[in-house]
Amino acid sequence: MRYAAYGSNLHPLRLGERTRSAQLLGTAFLPDWSLSFHKSSVDGSGKCSISMGSSGVHVAIFDMSAAAKERLDTIEGVGAGYAEIRLEVPGFGECFSYAATESHIDDSLLPYDWYRELVLAGAATHGFPEGYVEQIRRIAVRSDPDVERRTQMHAIIDRISRA
Repeated sequence: MRYAAYGSNLHPLRLGERTRSAQLLGTAFLPDWSLSFHKSSVDGSGKCSISMGSSGVHVAIFDMSAAAKERLDTIEGVGAGYAEIRLEVPGFGECFSYAATESHIDDSLLPYDWYRELVLAGAATHGFPEGYVEQIRRIAVRSDPDVERRTQMHAIIDRISRA
């Protein structure tokens, strides 16, 4: 199964820790979609979502097993804020991805700093255009009040930066 990642799963190491069978196939650009950080998360922050728009979204395409997809569906919260969507990705054909459900969109939310850093690390790894990376870098963030989670996520970012 082919997965189009656009947020915190962009980096192969991050996704690999979640689904061992994920194999990077390449990257693509979706000109008719837009990236937002407005998906309401159970931790009180904003997470990434995509929707029809005009700014364009860069994605990384991964191949994974059906069992890995089921695991990722659970991790991402399909049915509890995210819905699976199907995308026609140039050069890769049909891929699955996730988008926030209307009930879980809140434009007032900010992502945690570590979350934005995960997205930036993935974007940099794939060599996405500097203008696109800069748009992500300009997203306002807030500090995660959960010290244990914040420490754990910064450790992941450190591992990614050394990979």
